[in-house]
Amino acid sequence: MTTLSSDTRYEAEHVQIELMRQAPAWRKLHLLAQMNSTVQTFAMSGLRARYPRATPAELRRRLADLCLGPELAERVYGPLAAKDEN
Repeated sequence: MTTLSSDTRYEAEHVQIELMRQAPAWRKLHLLAQMNSTVQTFAMSGLRARYPRATPAELRRRLADLCLGPELAERVYGPLAAKDEN
């Protein structure tokens, strides 16, 4: 039998899938919110490493570029400051 994850045994994956199927909607939404928060934390960490002198506001603006795409982020939040382009 095959699994969706190459590092997970079939029996374990079957249990995981059944638990998710039985979970109430609020629990699934909570898990999704946690995953989104983790991804945002990782993205911000990467941005801090790439732009160590950036202010928190500049980092949030760059995160918007990653999440929305540069064009939409600029329309919504305005352009990045010229000094941030390097």
